[in-house]
Amino acid sequence: MLDHPQFTQLRKNLHQHPELSHQERQTAQRILEVFEKFAADEVHTQLGGHGVAFVFNGKQPGPSTLIRCELDALPIQEQNTFAHRSVTDGVSHKCGHDGHMAIITALGATLATRRPVSGRVILCFQPAEETGAGAIDMVNDAKFNALKPDYAFALHNYPGLKLGSVAVRAGTFNCASRGIIIKLKGKTSHAAHPEDGVSPATAMCQIIEQLNQLPQQLAAQGVKDKLWVTVIHARLGEVAFGTAPGEAVVMATLRSETNQAMDTLVEMTQAFSRHYAEQAGLEIEFSFADVFQASVNSQEGCDRVVEACRNTSTEFTLMEEPMRWSEDFGQFTAVARQGAMFALGAGVDTPQLHNPDYDFADQLIPIGHDLFLDLIKQINHFE
Repeated sequence: MLDHPQFTQLRKNLHQHPELSHQERQTAQRILEVFEKFAADEVHTQLGGHGVAFVFNGKQPGPSTLIRCELDALPIQEQNTFAHRSVTDGVSHKCGHDGHMAIITALGATLATRRPVSGRVILCFQPAEETGAGAIDMVNDAKFNALKPDYAFALHNYPGLKLGSVAVRAGTFNCASRGIIIKLKGKTSHAAHPEDGVSPATAMCQIIEQLNQLPQQLAAQGVKDKLWVTVIHARLGEVAFGTAPGEAVVMATLRSETNQAMDTLVEMTQAFSRHYAEQAGLEIEFSFADVFQASVNSQEGCDRVVEACRNTSTEFTLMEEPMRWSEDFGQFTAVARQGAMFALGAGVDTPQLHNPDYDFADQLIPIGHDLFLDLIKQINHFE
């Protein structure tokens, strides 16, 4: 029987003490201390940074099932006034990772007394999900070779979806996204003699206009995947009325349903940006930030989540389209043979993710626990 109050208290404690991506040292230590009493067969630390993983072995050979949650919080000032509000200024758990950790810790408590029959179960606490770097770093860590799973599953709480219900689909579950930074360099001059310099002003405007038109242009060329481009920042020179600018920067978020469509977005953006830069006699430089691959669910992974919903009498919906927001869990389903991420409804009338007044719904802890436990039962079995 799941001790719900115990894990609710753990969740609130984690909420009070959030840490940003790549800084989750104390959060990982708290998880390690709680898991000491669960007597996992293997404990792996410092995976891709501050990541930790706990392995529970079955008595017989069989597949490896990995269940993932996230350690990190966000650089958002909390506006809530409840007792478990964040004690760290400017940092808070506004994505529900505290709740996800509580669910997986509860699963560890169950596995401590109920080992799988075959294979092994890996409970994975991943760092730096919010930057898109954590899963890449963890999967590419040489220590992860010993943990390579056959199945990988994760959930994400989702405001706007009925409390406790599940949404899932085969294929792309979360969109690919990345920030692109385009730097243009010309030559400054006196504002009285702009002809003596090389201004990036025209090229900057052309690039912004082309970025806004890019999804429609690619659709007209026959690209069927949905695409989104959002210009988020632009800067031309400095505020100096005596100077004609010589440098500019344009930043945009590229988003697509598939990794292949993302490759097309990047190639097209770089091509027309170079063209405008060359026309204007400018140097150009590209860089990227917050790179997320599409998170792709296998058909079997989706089917097993649906079966878990049926076995636990959990209401579920098969989504027609993927979530637009991004998640780096796709790194795990890329290396596993099968797997899926699913959304667990946090309630229709609740603040959205990343809002300063958001808080995880503790009622989801036993629901998430039971869904993951059923997935383990399907794959690794219990006596």
